[in-house]
Amino acid sequence: MSSETLWVVLSDGGQPTEDIYFLESAAPELRRQGGEIERVVASRSFGAAWLHGRTFLRQYSGANLLLCRSLPRAWLRWLEHHRNAFGYIAYLIDDDIAAAALDTTLPNAYRQRMARIAHLQPRLLTLSDELVACSEKLAQRFYARHPHVSVLTPPLIASLPALEHFIQPPSAQAPWQIGFHGTRAHLNDLLYIAPALWALQQGRKDTQLEVMLGKHTPKQLAELPRIKTPASLPWHAFRRYQASRQLHIGVAPLLETRFNQGKSFIKFLDITAMGGVGIYSNRYPYTEIVRHGENGLLVEDSPQAWQAGLQQLLNNPQATAAMARQAASDALKIGDPHIALTFWQSKKRCR
Repeated sequence: MSSETLWVVLSDGGQPTEDIYFLESAAPELRRQGGEIERVVASRSFGAAWLHGRTFLRQYSGANLLLCRSLPRAWLRWLEHHRNAFGYIAYLIDDDIAAAALDTTLPNAYRQRMARIAHLQPRLLTLSDELVACSEKLAQRFYARHPHVSVLTPPLIASLPALEHFIQPPSAQAPWQIGFHGTRAHLNDLLYIAPALWALQQGRKDTQLEVMLGKHTPKQLAELPRIKTPASLPWHAFRRYQASRQLHIGVAPLLETRFNQGKSFIKFLDITAMGGVGIYSNRYPYTEIVRHGENGLLVEDSPQAWQAGLQQLLNNPQATAAMARQAASDALKIGDPHIALTFWQSKKRCR
């Protein structure tokens, strides 16, 4: 089979990135058009790359390869040795890995993992025909490091709900559903707006707050009335949960850090996938797609601004429902999987 129709995701375990940007966006249509798509896990066991390399080479010689974030060292060495056996190779990243390694506000284990990847990144760049970044600002950090850098913003791979939860105005018996579903990498962002969430829950009786951080939920939030703190879920379990859970409001704070500057607008799609209206930090990437008061709110960096934004949505349910409808319409456009399909269909060896 030619490299035009065979794609292999050589996976280091980054399933969310692989699924969002390729396997659940572009790959289904590529398969319908006669292409073959495989996902091969690059085992970390000692010698696995060399033991399994012959089989991999026999099955996938000439294929296009997609690498996401990193590879185990043994696989990296193996691929460097056999680079010319394959077609186009893309290196896909959705975070500023070097910035994450240096950000002292992030969990230590995460920083150490990012530091290991950052150390290997120059070799991954050398291997690849093209670096694919999730946002323009992240791409800008690689223009001087690689001759072919492209931007692929996140596709929408979830189905959108019918927004029936906005039909009846929320009340104490059926409260507003407000959610934060970020990872621990955004714990410091959440802590900054915690006073706004605390004031909200203490001052109203018709709101329920969900913070999906489990035992890592900040104490001042975990002790609030009408609070849910489910543990973070593995990727596929979260996808199922996301499809079954409906929000009215999602909060997506993003402080001004070098790590955050490389982020995509994926939280806009995540909040919309749960039927919600988002409140976002008034900065890139959200300023690229959020029109304040039309498909969400953009707020400044103060707890008072976040509290005011929450109250605006809560006190104007009809306007909030209209924003939810507009956000859903916009998500379908900016997250259209055919954008990703067209992007990957155009790829070939470029050096």
